[in-house]
Amino acid sequence: MQENFMGMVIGIDVGGSTTKIVGIENGHIQSPMFITAADPVTSLFGAFGKYIYDNGIQLSDVEQVMLTGVGSAFVNSPLYGLPTRKADEFLANGLGARHATDIDRLIVVSMGTGTSFVRIDGKHIKHIGGVGIGGGTLSGLSRLLLKTSNILQVAELAQKGDSTHVNLLIGDICNTALPDLPVNATASLLGKVDSNASEADIACGIIYMVLQTIGGAAVLSAINSGIKDFVLIGNLTQLPQCHEVFSKMESIYHVRFHVPPYAEYRTAIGAALAYMADDKGLEER
Repeated sequence: MQENFMGMVIGIDVGGSTTKIVGIENGHIQSPMFITAADPVTSLFGAFGKYIYDNGIQLSDVEQVMLTGVGSAFVNSPLYGLPTRKADEFLANGLGARHATDIDRLIVVSMGTGTSFVRIDGKHIKHIGGVGIGGGTLSGLSRLLLKTSNILQVAELAQKGDSTHVNLLIGDICNTALPDLPVNATASLLGKVDSNASEADIACGIIYMVLQTIGGAAVLSAINSGIKDFVLIGNLTQLPQCHEVFSKMESIYHVRFHVPPYAEYRTAIGAALAYMADDKGLEER
């Protein structure tokens, strides 16, 4: 590994159709951006070209390009002739999240198309599992129920809705709180929906279902570990409903959910950091 850095290190998280890119120079994160295209290769080259053009970067300024994400499997040659390597996506998740906090023990909740969980214990970073619930679920259910897969439109519509109109609460089936469960806790996601539900309420219910399921799975992933801190990264962190959903879960489960700056770019940031990490200071197991 390099220890002295003269040039910029560019981290690129290549998804199926969306690519996120960020440069790190002298320890500073520079101008993250994302590009959407029909396929990962087009998205990757489009993102890289736009990034260096918009930021006035010369190819000679770039010391290393680090790729991660499922779409990086389609790229097997140097990007524009630059030194190019790949970083394990789960390692990148861990490094990107750890860079944003001074907490030694935590679980990274990467909310992408699905959701993965990565445990950080000091210098140790380990992928511990995941759930097939995420942005893909939200997009698919929205397409079926609301005739759109545009998550931004769904989130805007959901702000006009009320999740209690479609979710069955403890208070709907019991007039007193249960041990560790207040009356406003959810008993059944979408358990109260009927044919008269408004589109706004349905949108709100879908988003709550996805976020609450992810949050619940994250809490379960930490059982017997003593970990109480969860760092949320990925595109779903940008949903305006995140704060309300995870704040309620914090009070019920007595845990802490953190959304760091540049949360949606943390995997790309972690890819760049993988190049800069000292071999002796980093372990993956």
